[in-house]
Amino acid sequence: MAGIATPEIQPGLVQTTEDRPKSSLDPGYLVICWNDPVNYVDYVTHVFQKVFGWARAKAEFHMRQVHEQGKSVLARESLEKAEHYVHQLQKYSLHATMERDE
Repeated sequence: MAGIATPEIQPGLVQTTEDRPKSSLDPGYLVICWNDPVNYVDYVTHVFQKVFGWARAKAEFHMRQVHEQGKSVLARESLEKAEHYVHQLQKYSLHATMERDE
């Protein structure tokens, strides 16, 4: 009858896998709001507060980026959430798009 072999553990490097959050593995999608000549700055601030639930200061910061730089990246989300935010912003007549973040 054959004997039972016990496994040998040899010293060496221990390889561990680092648990990274899903967002760092998945490229994600950027929600971008673009400047337009139609909407007033107070209205844009209000929409950002309503859609994202932001405090007034954060909404004003992004509104200023849109107004002064032509666009602002508002969020980095999964495909479904990014689509939802873009549709919400467009519902309020803002020029919003999304693009893949690589």
